[in-house]
Amino acid sequence: MERLIQILSVFLLISLLFINSSTGYKVIKKFEYKFSFKPPYLAQRDGSVPFWEYGGNAIASSDNVRLAPSLKSQKGAIWTKNPVPFDYWEVDLLFRVTGRGRVGADGLAFWYTQSKGAYDGEVFGSSDKWNGLGVFFDSFDNDNKHNNPYIYAVQNDGNKLFDHQNDGGAQQLGGCLRDFRNKHFPTRAKINYHNNVLTLMFNNGLNSNEDDFEMCFRVENVVLPKNGYFGVSAATGGLADDHDVIHLLTSSYGAPGATAPETPVSPEDHAKLQQEYLDYQKQLELQKEEYRKEHPGDKAAEMEDFYESDSQRELRQIFQGQNQIFGEVKELSRKLDEIVGKQERTMSLISQQAGAIGANIPPPPAGQPPQAGGYVDTIRRHEVDAIFNNQNQFQNAISEMRQFVLEIKQRIDTVINNQAKAPTAQVHAVGFDTQSLVNEVRDGLNQVKVNVAQVSAHLGQQSSCPTVNCVTFTSVLIIVAVQLVLILGYNIYRDNRDNQAKKFY
Repeated sequence: MERLIQILSVFLLISLLFINSSTGYKVIKKFEYKFSFKPPYLAQRDGSVPFWEYGGNAIASSDNVRLAPSLKSQKGAIWTKNPVPFDYWEVDLLFRVTGRGRVGADGLAFWYTQSKGAYDGEVFGSSDKWNGLGVFFDSFDNDNKHNNPYIYAVQNDGNKLFDHQNDGGAQQLGGCLRDFRNKHFPTRAKINYHNNVLTLMFNNGLNSNEDDFEMCFRVENVVLPKNGYFGVSAATGGLADDHDVIHLLTSSYGAPGATAPETPVSPEDHAKLQQEYLDYQKQLELQKEEYRKEHPGDKAAEMEDFYESDSQRELRQIFQGQNQIFGEVKELSRKLDEIVGKQERTMSLISQQAGAIGANIPPPPAGQPPQAGGYVDTIRRHEVDAIFNNQNQFQNAISEMRQFVLEIKQRIDTVINNQAKAPTAQVHAVGFDTQSLVNEVRDGLNQVKVNVAQVSAHLGQQSSCPTVNCVTFTSVLIIVAVQLVLILGYNIYRDNRDNQAKKFY
């Protein structure tokens, strides 16, 4: 219910504004091409800009005017050739300031002065002690207050020196802290001077929406000299940026209460135009008939299909109007949501302050209920969630540690089992158990001796030695040596395999 009341109040306010605007005078706004420049044909073949003149280090191309390139100690400016014949105006300035460094210098300035400034002056590339208005886009922090890039306006009567070391200081009419360097899209400023009120709207160039403006400052009771000159200048210092002006579009405002001049059409001209229209219609009908005779089977190329009927035009206009109304209502809803959000944040802050004040109240004695006006600090939902999250993280960490300990235990058990199965497979300095090997060799020799003795005794009981030579003692030693070598090689091979297998535990 409260939201419905808010929406109705907003619509009532809008209707009152429409009523006031309808009862007042209509402001006449006219585009002034002689005090403007824009691409794609900004500069002519000879390098000149129509109705403008530039100098210093400024360079004009078909796309923009580079007032100061990214070199040290560069200055340039561009000024209108003729004085401004209207009192109130609006200037749409589209520019780009880019540089390699994190900090740039010095900045760009828009001028409306009684006389033209210099092209290599001390104040952003123009003359000091000007009579009129200067809007400065200052990118260097001269006063070391860490408040740059900064946009501000300064009015001068022709007798004051600009306080450059303090970035204008007390001379500023108004300003705002806005970053206009190295933006993805060109930055845009609308400087409006109407009924002695100076307003600057700024588009920060973060998106491609050309109507995304925010107010930088608004100053009343600003009286500027008449028949002045428009100009834009820029300068660099020890640091350097490219200062490019893409377009400057000027519109003039008519005098308060003035109406647009009406040019009545004489009866003779009206009759002449009417007759020309009728002749054109007759000629068009004849051409249609000739085309139908030449193309009798072509029915899809009727000329009527290429034009919009009155009903279609009305439907299109209604649809566009409804879309516009829907967009405005959506924007109002978004604004209302922001207001409600701010109100909720304010209420939460008030509640916190009240809670902080109530927390200082001493607790009641034992056995008595708390006072009605006291503040009871209880645990909040986000604190409970934080406790649960910490507990879950702690449990996960314990589970990981338990799994790691079990894995280590399994590996230790595997190593112990392998050692129990092969006790000789131990890691020593020489790579195998020498004592066990010697014992095995000794047992093998003893077994060989016993076998040889048994065979000899058996042969001696049956018959004497044959005529062929018997196995000598040297042959037996050779056989034993070969067996010893084979046993040693096998043990070395087995130890190497065991050592390689232990690396994986």
